[in-house]
Amino acid sequence: MRLNLLAVSLAVASLAAGAAHAGEGMWVPQQLPEIAGPLKKAGLKLSPQQLSDLTGDPMGAVVALGGCTASFVSPNGLVVTNHHCAYGAIQLNSTPEKNLIVDGFNPATVADEVSAGPNARVYVLDSIKDVTAEARAAIAAAGGDPLARTRALEAFDKAQVAACEAEAGFRCRLYSFSGGNTYRLFKNLEIRDVRLAYAPPSSIGKFGGDIDNWMWPRHTGDFAFYRAYVGKDGKPAAYSPDNVPYQPKRWLKFADRPLGAGDFVMVAGYPGSTNRYALETEFDATANWTYPTVGQHYKNLIALVEAAGRQNADIKVKYASTMASWNNVTKNYDGQLEGFKRIDAAGQKRAEEAAVLAWLRAQGGKGAEALAAHQRLADLAAQARTTRDRDFVVGQFHNTAAIGSAIQLYRLAIERAKPDAERESGFQNRDLPAIEGAQKQLERRYVPAMDRQLQEYWLKEYVKLPAAQRVAAVDAWLGGNDAQAIGQALDRLATTGLTSTEQRLKWLAADRAAFEGSDDPAIRYAVAVMPTLLELEKQRKTRAGEALVARPLYLQALADYKKSQGKFVYPDANLSLRITFGNVVGYEPKDGMAYTPFTTLEGVVAKETGAEPFNSPRALLDAVAAKRYGGLEDKRLGSVPVNYLSDLDITGGNSGSPVLDAHGKLIGLAFDGNWESVSSNWVFDPKMTRMIAVDGRYLRWVMQEVYPSPRLLEEMNVGK
Repeated sequence: MRLNLLAVSLAVASLAAGAAHAGEGMWVPQQLPEIAGPLKKAGLKLSPQQLSDLTGDPMGAVVALGGCTASFVSPNGLVVTNHHCAYGAIQLNSTPEKNLIVDGFNPATVADEVSAGPNARVYVLDSIKDVTAEARAAIAAAGGDPLARTRALEAFDKAQVAACEAEAGFRCRLYSFSGGNTYRLFKNLEIRDVRLAYAPPSSIGKFGGDIDNWMWPRHTGDFAFYRAYVGKDGKPAAYSPDNVPYQPKRWLKFADRPLGAGDFVMVAGYPGSTNRYALETEFDATANWTYPTVGQHYKNLIALVEAAGRQNADIKVKYASTMASWNNVTKNYDGQLEGFKRIDAAGQKRAEEAAVLAWLRAQGGKGAEALAAHQRLADLAAQARTTRDRDFVVGQFHNTAAIGSAIQLYRLAIERAKPDAERESGFQNRDLPAIEGAQKQLERRYVPAMDRQLQEYWLKEYVKLPAAQRVAAVDAWLGGNDAQAIGQALDRLATTGLTSTEQRLKWLAADRAAFEGSDDPAIRYAVAVMPTLLELEKQRKTRAGEALVARPLYLQALADYKKSQGKFVYPDANLSLRITFGNVVGYEPKDGMAYTPFTTLEGVVAKETGAEPFNSPRALLDAVAAKRYGGLEDKRLGSVPVNYLSDLDITGGNSGSPVLDAHGKLIGLAFDGNWESVSSNWVFDPKMTRMIAVDGRYLRWVMQEVYPSPRLLEEMNVGK
């Protein structure tokens, strides 16, 4: 199905406001008609009509990975994304003896490519359908019962998805925009056999490590390649040696014009989450509790795993992906907190919200409804704050490997007894392959001794909770608050059979009675706490049902206010397809300091220390010393560009997004924001917000001169 969005009505007319500008804005595809003029003004050379065809060239080449973005770059299913997006697959295929994280992966032939894991996916967009009227009718039909409203939306969601997925090979998802003012159903081809095709050593792909993360200047070769495979009939299929490379309808071509300062760039991708329309009280809770509290806990966990990893190479390898995630989150949180202070984000939120509320008070009856909705949202946020410590600590304990497996498997047995349409989302038949895949790959990301340390950490945090936030079922299971009680509980859990992949897979098919009759200690814990977990879930759904009425009402009023001020509005990011555009430009982080928009090969060498994370391969250092640029240098820079800055608006989930030039050609990959930009998830700062991308010329240079893959370069039609 071709998606020509200029031929459809503007589905977000209620959110459209003043003119769009380059830089700020994560635009939904339906807003492309609105931003066609600003796109051309910023420098786009493609016709807006071509860009609006989401299954055409170039947009049809952009794909989702389920947390990252990627794009096809050959007619033979080759997919390029970030090294850190492929890091889980790299880690999954690594051992202390054959460590692809350190050594890289450069198979000699297509046949040597390895599975990225049972849960790796490539999602190719097929269609987008607006179902707002139907969704809101389903919610309204539930009446005044907030829990019934949530369940009505869930039933609607599952019915829409089931109908959408009736054709085999597709994965569908219902997205809510602007707090529930709009609902759209996305239909994607789900490619389930994804293989690792190339990854540079971490000394290139993760050069600078956590020290350079979110920082500029940057010199990171953050790229890797997957290949998508399907059955011989061309349809999606689970991994099989008999599968063949997928033949995409569209793939990107590398730019044939050198990118320079001031040039137009654009990103299409799947950003995860922003909170620019959150209430002041929601922002305050994040700035004063979530980021400092959660961030500190993760730092503590990092220290635990680092210490254990120094003694046990197996732990270092198996927890590498988890550690990368924790390090990324903690540095992001620190950056956001610093940014909040720099721009007085709290003051900005407070002033803006006060202005909105004052405007609403002047609007009469309609304004009164929105004011009441605002107050209800504030009350719901206050309710959630009363148990946030408990919810976080208990949730983290339940995310440890053995406990998490037991809870998931027992809940699956409970849900399987129901008709598929009545099961909780995440436990329907469509979810079984992902559950099985998670249980299979756990052995590559889990060491029992390390899991015990993590369990101990969270149990020690649990017993610190005030009495009002304790969970009776957990207390009864634990049997005390002292070190002895915790040690005995950990001793019991250490005997669980769920350390065995074979045992976990056996429990996948067990019924509820089998779980409730089991003497396995992890399963006994899951059985003991499940009634409480279900009750807490019910409470969350009740609050969500309240928000289903209040949130869209208030956010529509907020949009109307912004429109009255001549401002533009786009929905917060929610992992659905967005377009953002702007120009290559540096910035001035401090008085008297100016950052230029490009870094070069010589900057890599200047950072070289010979020790992680600044330890480049000898082949790279030799090539730079010899000025062996391979014809990829930019004469304006006198070298090969490595990374570059632009004023695009991105967030997590955009990692791996293709950066396109004015002609729709691939010019690099988005992989990060600068340190000063991360607070823009809440309050956008146009002066400081920058996107960091790996230059396509550096990608090609590495594959040509340092870690050669002439086979893939030729496949992408960029051979030397």
